[in-house]
Amino acid sequence: MFGQIIRIILFLAVGLLAGWLGSKIVRGKGFGLVGNLVVGIIGAFIGGYVFRGIGLHAESLVGELIAATVGAIIVLFVVRVLKSA
Repeated sequence: MFGQIIRIILFLAVGLLAGWLGSKIVRGKGFGLVGNLVVGIIGAFIGGYVFRGIGLHAESLVGELIAATVGAIIVLFVVRVLKSA
């Protein structure tokens, strides 16, 4: 059970960092702490799906961060396109 709690905390930390990194890469002002966390978590799922779709699998914390950041960039791009429409 303790291992699962640590895994959830790491997932949230990666999501938060990925959301923040994504907002910096896309050159947005970000969505604040909670918004970046949400974008990062959604991005983690999307990034993982995209990476698996092209045959890649993140096996380390750095790999997970890269996948989540790519996913966050995709989410931020979609949000930006929808806001401008």
